[in-house]
Amino acid sequence: MSDQPPPDAPAEAAGPAQEKAAAEPEQPAQEPWAARRDLDAHTPPSMVFDGINRGVTAHQVIGDIISGGKTEIHYEFGGLGGFGGGQVSGEIPAGTLERLADSFVCEGTTFGSLLERLRHEHVLVLTGAPFTGRRTAALMLLHRLGVTPVHAMDREVTPSELSRRFVSTGEAHGHVLCDLEPSREQPLREAHLLALRGQLREQNAYLVITTGHSPYIEDTVRLADWQAPAPETVLSTLLHRHLGQAEAQELLARPAVTEFLSRGHQIREVVGYAAVLLRADETEMEQYSLVTLERQVQEWFEEADNRLHLREKAFLIALAAFDNGPYALTAELSDTLYSALLRTGDDRFQKAIPVFGTHIAKRLQIARARRYTADEQTEWGPVTQLKAAFLDDRVAPILLREVWTGHPAARPALITWLDGLAADGRPFVRTRAAATVAVLAFTDLPSTMALILERWARAKESRRQLTAVSALALAHRIGAPNIPRIINGWSADGQDPKRCWVAVRALGLIGPERPAETLAALRVQARHQYEKKLAQPRIGVGDQQVTAELPQSVALLLLSPAAGAALAELLPTLEGHPSARALALDGFLTACERPAPASAPPLLSGYAGAPAAFGGIPQLLSVALNDRSFNERAEAVLRAWVRAADSDAGTAGALAALLPALVTGTRDAARLDHLLDTVPGLDGKPGPAVATRLRATLAAPPAPPAPPAAPLAHV
Repeated sequence: MSDQPPPDAPAEAAGPAQEKAAAEPEQPAQEPWAARRDLDAHTPPSMVFDGINRGVTAHQVIGDIISGGKTEIHYEFGGLGGFGGGQVSGEIPAGTLERLADSFVCEGTTFGSLLERLRHEHVLVLTGAPFTGRRTAALMLLHRLGVTPVHAMDREVTPSELSRRFVSTGEAHGHVLCDLEPSREQPLREAHLLALRGQLREQNAYLVITTGHSPYIEDTVRLADWQAPAPETVLSTLLHRHLGQAEAQELLARPAVTEFLSRGHQIREVVGYAAVLLRADETEMEQYSLVTLERQVQEWFEEADNRLHLREKAFLIALAAFDNGPYALTAELSDTLYSALLRTGDDRFQKAIPVFGTHIAKRLQIARARRYTADEQTEWGPVTQLKAAFLDDRVAPILLREVWTGHPAARPALITWLDGLAADGRPFVRTRAAATVAVLAFTDLPSTMALILERWARAKESRRQLTAVSALALAHRIGAPNIPRIINGWSADGQDPKRCWVAVRALGLIGPERPAETLAALRVQARHQYEKKLAQPRIGVGDQQVTAELPQSVALLLLSPAAGAALAELLPTLEGHPSARALALDGFLTACERPAPASAPPLLSGYAGAPAAFGGIPQLLSVALNDRSFNERAEAVLRAWVRAADSDAGTAGALAALLPALVTGTRDAARLDHLLDTVPGLDGKPGPAVATRLRATLAAPPAPPAPPAAPLAHV
């Protein structure tokens, strides 16, 4: 058996995460209880599932991507299409301005005061976030002022060149310069605007410059801040322009419209949605939000690096993996991915990563994300963290799908990054790596299995094996195909103990929804290990780990919502093959031994609350007490329960109900009486007082059967 990656897997670059993992001593395998705890605590909210799905899942989103199905819809967003990115000087057609005017909404904005400023000052520097409609607002200011035609200026012009770009025509005319990017070498100064203002007044011309917030604009420059109108206002205004009051209100009250407005869509998307509503196409109404979201994700990764830097693209991917996670951690690990992406195609390329320069607000604005403060669960309890999350909870799975299938050249760097995350010492990081791979498995199972999961399952590092377990469990949770088949196949593998161990652990995590099939698969491997040990008593370390994991997975199942069904499946095996009997008793006692410091032991509490559903507990415990291989553990379980009952009335009541059910004869009664009489206290203290009361339950004779009804007297 080889631990080398398959030929098509990328070699792991020695990045910071890999070097750190290599320097640390190998950690023992995490206990199954801790693995399930971390999975529940750190799984993305969209994958949380306890019978009722509380959020959008990868299955719901990726499975409904429009461009991947039979229907593909193309929308023309309100705006200027390609205007802006590589735009050179030229006159903007009057028809374009009229079309924009028809969809422009200024209610709830400072448009009126900005118009007066432009009329008086002739030049206006309009600042605002991307996709807030600042370019459209600039054009509409010139259009409302009546200064046509409007000329678009080359965005590559520098501030010092502006005054040389105007030629007098004798008539009022307007100019727009979109997305000016001042730099350290070419800052925008007040002197530039003063010179422009005098020249524009002489020529009866007007200029609106749009730009983002920049440190290279002199603080004496009087900026005009553009804040977009609320999406609800834009949609309502546009509908009322073209429809009657009643019809517009009826459309706005539709659930699909309410859901669309709750997603934080951009103004250009809201304008496009208004057109869809006016066409009254039901299919378009339902699909528009998801289509625009997919288009946004595609735009992010199709943008040239001079428009959206590779470092910011790496941050988008990291945010998809760590959505609703701590911002600092997301930013830290996004730079690790950025480093791996830089080396793609040439692993000798070592470009320094800037330590400072990216502001959190600007970065999250580009990502259409928000920051908030919330508690993060850790091994030491909850800790307050500054977190980051996409405004739309559907972005993460769609973004990961786009990167994995739409940009295959990024796969080697992404896999190297995920390899590092899987070996990270932080449970949150490993769980999110697993969740990311689960989405990739849903998207492209064959490649994900070959390039990631197969290698992790056979890895030397226990953390990567555990991350493979979590990835399989989460992939199944979101509906990835064939996961139970893969797990069952691996669990029956007698030649690959590492992969078999991963499958056995995974069976315990996905077992609650299919207890019968899970226990059957565990019994197959238990019998294999039994026969292998008979043939070769000194089995290898890998087989020892598999043998030790089998009862743990049974115990996970017994401590899950499927406990009743699992107990019913275990009872018949007590009379079956020795390996099946041993697995049932070992798994049952492992579940009984699970401590519960804050409440009654789980199985005992279940029996007290639903004795019919948990009716197998007395029989299993009785058999264990009478089995030479397990009786010491069974007695130790009862002693631990008695000590717990001394400080918990609920446990005492549950034990009082259970003990009489264990008595099938005088020998059982005598043994239990002796056990209760000799239960030692902790730390040399006297035995628990509750033991005396529990002995009384054994002494009480069973209730006599009800006498037969007396025959009716004949009159």
